[in-house]
Amino acid sequence: MNSSQTLLFDDPQSKGQNSPKRARLFYFGVAALLLALMFLGFLQFYLHGRAYPNRELATPIRTLLILHGISMTAWMLLFLVQPVLIVAGNHRIHMMLGRIGTVLAAGIVILGLWLGVQSTLIAPPGMMIWGLTSKQFMAVPIVGITVFACYVCVGVWNRRRPEVHRPLMLLATLAAMPAAVSRIDFISNLYLDTVWERVFGPFFATLVVGMLFLIMKWLLTRSLNRWFVVGYAGLVIFSALILQLATTNAWDRFASYLLR
Repeated sequence: MNSSQTLLFDDPQSKGQNSPKRARLFYFGVAALLLALMFLGFLQFYLHGRAYPNRELATPIRTLLILHGISMTAWMLLFLVQPVLIVAGNHRIHMMLGRIGTVLAAGIVILGLWLGVQSTLIAPPGMMIWGLTSKQFMAVPIVGITVFACYVCVGVWNRRRPEVHRPLMLLATLAAMPAAVSRIDFISNLYLDTVWERVFGPFFATLVVGMLFLIMKWLLTRSLNRWFVVGYAGLVIFSALILQLATTNAWDRFASYLLR
């Protein structure tokens, strides 16, 4: 690796003393922003117990929606607390909460898959979401929560390697954010009826947020974490492929199997 590459990508042996602290503060800052975005996206749910856009929660899946909302809120709060514990030197509590977070992530995946199927089963005939039928749109929550699970698994497996663990847990959280961010109308309206909507649908705004995080981290540390870069690129690719997959015969057959 030449000298320019050493400066470009993270090298734990070559950083100044302030860089690790800045990285930890970075993860706290992005966690706080993502928590705020989730609150804005599900404002009606948190304040009035209603679904977007200001309608009653569907009775057949009301309990499931509430459980999923509670579990995702717990995940976001945990994601906010964890970097604070590291900065404070409370590694033991951090590791204990990490084990709880692993169990919580498993619950989120189960609830997310279940909700994706059940919400499709009760969708009104002819309903269109982001230009897709309800059966096609089911690919968004099903594949999206699978991507979340994959990033969490890699992050947990590398829990003793902070340069891998931190960006992968951030990317896992980003993978779960489109449901909230796409419900923030003043953000979604910025790219409706554009090529970005056609390519990325409800994922685009979250991908923009992820790119801003990548730029912010580079500005703070003057280095790029290769796991963050590669993981973010994977998130972009998956986001585009999900919409392409949703309209294929293969997905139609798989969705029919899940809905039986």
